[in-house]
Amino acid sequence: MSPLELDFDSCYRAVSARDARFDGRFYTAVTTTRIYCRPICPARTPSSRNVRFYRHAASAEAAGFRPCKRCRPELSPGDPGWDVRGDLVGRALRLIDDGAADDDGVAGLAKRLHITERHLHRLFVAELGVGPLAVARTKRLLLAKQLLTETGLPVTEVAFASGFGSVRQFNATMRETYGFTPSELRATAGPRVSDATLRLRLHRREPYDMDGVFAFLAARAIPGLEEATRTSYARAVPGGTITLTPRRDHIALDVAVDDTRQLARIVARCRRLLDLDADPGAIAEILGETSIGPLVAARPGLRVPGAFDGFELAVRAVVGQQISVAGARTLLGRIVARAPGPLFPTPAELLDTDLTGLGLTNRRIATLKHLAAHLADGHIDLDGGQDPAEAVAALLEVPGIGPWTASYIALRALRDPDAWPTGDLVLKKRMACLGIPDDHIERWRPWRAYAALHLWSAS
Repeated sequence: MSPLELDFDSCYRAVSARDARFDGRFYTAVTTTRIYCRPICPARTPSSRNVRFYRHAASAEAAGFRPCKRCRPELSPGDPGWDVRGDLVGRALRLIDDGAADDDGVAGLAKRLHITERHLHRLFVAELGVGPLAVARTKRLLLAKQLLTETGLPVTEVAFASGFGSVRQFNATMRETYGFTPSELRATAGPRVSDATLRLRLHRREPYDMDGVFAFLAARAIPGLEEATRTSYARAVPGGTITLTPRRDHIALDVAVDDTRQLARIVARCRRLLDLDADPGAIAEILGETSIGPLVAARPGLRVPGAFDGFELAVRAVVGQQISVAGARTLLGRIVARAPGPLFPTPAELLDTDLTGLGLTNRRIATLKHLAAHLADGHIDLDGGQDPAEAVAALLEVPGIGPWTASYIALRALRDPDAWPTGDLVLKKRMACLGIPDDHIERWRPWRAYAALHLWSAS
């Protein structure tokens, strides 16, 4: 099924089979009940004459359907079709996930994408049938629904945590869209985690290589900022901490922050960090038929670990040039210790931070300062607003950043599934040991980033 088109027969077969591969790709709306569901909903499959299919939950809600309380559409993994696209709609959806529309409105979202608000609306309607405002509202409602169902967070805090400007607006929107108030939903939600704990479930597509992802993050955890093992990952975020722990069928996200209004952004960034929205079946279908097929078979569900913050990842890449992973961790820990507060410095903060005496060369310090300046003035956007190719080109203009560094940033921060770390010595050695010619790299498109991880992970 095309990422842009919904074929009725294909969708109906997927729903009839409760095929988990299609979870998050589309939603099934039932005209007799006015409810929309995930393809994996355990309810009896409705008659084909009573169903409609929608690409996005917002499209179903705009048509007057409300989310199923049984299969809970708010738990769907993201549509992987958008994850491989660097176009305006794909980038806008990632920014909406990151809370950009909640912070600055649709006008601010369009400005960040360097287009007019009218053009952005036209693109969304053409692709999804609804505008960006409707998509942002649905994201808020579904997050609120998850918070009301899974946590003991007070209704007032749920309203602000999910991006609403007031409790009155929250109540009115939920009643208008779903037909019940937040309090009514909570009364029927069943047992929840204690009020002292803010824990959410982050669902993923299977198979998922948990050991590989958490081991990768543990090996690169920055002292003073992150604590990671093969079974958990924790880090400081503005106003508190988060912890990610793998479970049998999801990732548990524990959040302890002063301001819950950043919750939507935290959820989106954790999903990117752990690459939860990837489609392992589509990746294996291409890579499994190539020269690295045995590696793919040995590590089903391998993911490309992303980044919680684009600038942080770019600094990691620059500091890690031509030194060991352990050496880079040490230097990055010193940068965090030198910066104000327990967090990784922002571009503006790094510009004001004295980086001498930390073990960095003068040339490396100059590169970091140039990089910070480019992000501080908006010339480079590594958190989803800029076309990946344009961002890479802008990175290459920074003195001291070459093709390998720019490609590595694209692979992890920009979430480009086809990024290839040009000139990586480990990849060259692994390919030589396996007898893989250089021209095979082109055969791994559009999943070269995953091919790189398979080769890096090969023993």
